[in-house]
Amino acid sequence: MKNIVLFASGSGSNVENIVHYFNNKSNVTIAAVLTNKRDAKVIDRCNKLNINCLVFNKNAFLKTDCVLKMLKALEPNLIVLAGFLWKIPIHITEHYPNKIVNIHPALLPKYGGKGMYGNHVHQAVKDNKDKETGITIHYVNENYDEGAIIHQAKTSVSSNDTVEEIAKKVHALEYEHFPKVIGQLLASSKR
Repeated sequence: MKNIVLFASGSGSNVENIVHYFNNKSNVTIAAVLTNKRDAKVIDRCNKLNINCLVFNKNAFLKTDCVLKMLKALEPNLIVLAGFLWKIPIHITEHYPNKIVNIHPALLPKYGGKGMYGNHVHQAVKDNKDKETGITIHYVNENYDEGAIIHQAKTSVSSNDTVEEIAKKVHALEYEHFPKVIGQLLASSKR
């Protein structure tokens, strides 16, 4: 049995997509979803999906080993950041090398780093008149968006695409590719 722990900060649409993808896979369990926001919509999704959801604060995450202890108890084979906005502290990345993955809504190394998420990224793509954008699934290290790239997928951008239209194209790529890549990583992991 392979365990996944998901981290999310927002609505949880990627969380829900991942849960649905693995629902019929008897060898994979979503052990829990962890969130840093008491009012995150992902909590409502977890309640509807009957998935354990744990909320933590900044102190528990950054200044203590409380979240690390939770993770150890859940025994994840893979930790998946699905719309989680905080940088993972080094005491967690060191404990789980090449076991934490993130999805970024751009073709890294473009438009990565602190503050580059969601519509901030899509606006940058539009402002720079890029002809394509996409997603990057990558391992998480101690720096924002600098871990080794696992998978990228692209979509075209036209000059008259709005930020919302760009976001819609990127979300479609996320929903298509993220669960499959997670499945491939789990299949190739030894523990």
